[in-house]
Amino acid sequence: MLQAILHNPAARQLLGMLKLARAYPEFRRDFARYQRLAGPSPRFPARWAERHAFLLDRTARTPFDRHYTYHPAWAARVLARTRPALHVDISSTLHFSAIVSAFVPVQFYDYRPADLSMDNLSSHFADLLALPFADASVESISCMHTVEHVGLGRYGDPIDPDGDLKAIAELKRVLAPGGSLLFVTPVGRPRLVFNAHRIYAYDQVLEAFAGLALREFALVPDHARDGGLIVPATRAQADAQAYGCGCFWFVKERA
Repeated sequence: MLQAILHNPAARQLLGMLKLARAYPEFRRDFARYQRLAGPSPRFPARWAERHAFLLDRTARTPFDRHYTYHPAWAARVLARTRPALHVDISSTLHFSAIVSAFVPVQFYDYRPADLSMDNLSSHFADLLALPFADASVESISCMHTVEHVGLGRYGDPIDPDGDLKAIAELKRVLAPGGSLLFVTPVGRPRLVFNAHRIYAYDQVLEAFAGLALREFALVPDHARDGGLIVPATRAQADAQAYGCGCFWFVKERA
């Protein structure tokens, strides 16, 4: 029952509203207490009109998005091992490109380019269905938590049930012999959650990337009790998830 609630967006929203309603009276009491303790001439006057209530941060542990914390950390560790002369990222979280550009030059490409300005990092437009690279020309490329969205219209892209497979074909096309491809996507029971994302079985991913060798597979499981980032992980572990995060390091072998 609890898992059904946690995977239902409307139910999660309702739970969040209930938590906010319970927390607001305590916020008002804290505000009044601060005013009393600060006295008549405070260094920083507390004005009700300037309040900005954060009501859900009183937690025993720091909350975080398991997918979007662990998978960029996994990819950064791979790049720390491979140390490419240049890394190309296609539409992954911006935090990844910004951080790894500290030790590897990065070119970031997205359907909606970002206004990034940092040393060792540049941002450009690219359509994942028509990447602006010659065949077999990119030595190091990543596309993480992205392909599962392609063709669903969520980001203004055309509706295409096979958009994800076309995007994968483009990634394979541009990857150079001996090059590395870091690919991350939801894994578990295969299904479509329109218009958010697709979830793939382990074998579906390997079939889509036929012709490439799997160097490493890591997994962020559904539940923290099962571990944080599991390296290496197995097919059985991946397929047992409802919405796991599968991290695939593929290499195009030289002829």
